[in-house]
Amino acid sequence: MVSDIGNSLGLYLRDRRTRLDPAAFGFTGGRRRTAGLRREEVAQRANISPTWYTWLEQGRGGTPSADVLDRIAKGLMLTEPEREHLFMLGLGRPPEVRYKPVDGVTPRLQRVLDALDTSPAFIKTATWDVVAWNRAAAAVLTDYGQLPREQRNILRLMFGNSRIRAIQEDWESVARYVVGSFRADVARAGATAEITQLVEDLSRTSAAFERLWRDNEIAAHHEGLKRLHHPEVGLLVLEFSAFAVDGRPELGMVIYNPASSADADRVRSLIAQLDK
Repeated sequence: MVSDIGNSLGLYLRDRRTRLDPAAFGFTGGRRRTAGLRREEVAQRANISPTWYTWLEQGRGGTPSADVLDRIAKGLMLTEPEREHLFMLGLGRPPEVRYKPVDGVTPRLQRVLDALDTSPAFIKTATWDVVAWNRAAAAVLTDYGQLPREQRNILRLMFGNSRIRAIQEDWESVARYVVGSFRADVARAGATAEITQLVEDLSRTSAAFERLWRDNEIAAHHEGLKRLHHPEVGLLVLEFSAFAVDGRPELGMVIYNPASSADADRVRSLIAQLDK
């Protein structure tokens, strides 16, 4: 028998099991000595052997598979953070990300963007659809609100919008970096099937995209320097950083900070023009 100290997975399973109300799941018969579901009831809900589940709680079952942990998580009605913790205890790693299409963000997250007065910022999905942005992003990068929803995609803009292409200081390098970063994000999110149409569309309309996509390069999209030659204010230098949105693994935030006070003044000028 494994000691409780060395059986973190079993302790966690037992704790989650005893917190559930049997009546809520239709288990009403018989007197219960302890609170919560019985082990065999969890096993029934997870569609696994009662003996196997008992061994897992006792620390005698060996290393469970991801499929078993996923079924137990569903059987115990775990939240996403609880499911992630279960995988960390059972396998030493988080579960694979479940890609979920996203239409927008919460008002709280939008207020975070809006608080960045002179820093263009936006929220993108794993397939690089822009779902939220601030006024600085609309003024400096693209006024996403004026675009049809299906066109609010960073790759579609990079390879299909002549204005976006014209303001890049070195469009070829930027485009290669974008494609490599996009490929990495999609693979990480398990969203390969979801981008089939996007890749087909861009390959048909852009020889440059087709060439870069065939190269199969991977890039890390974390931080760097962006130099834009804006038609209204001239050279604009921005430092960018990419962040994961806590609790929303399907979303990423990108923030562009002006590299100097002069660059910040140029951003303010563009925002003022947007208000006219």
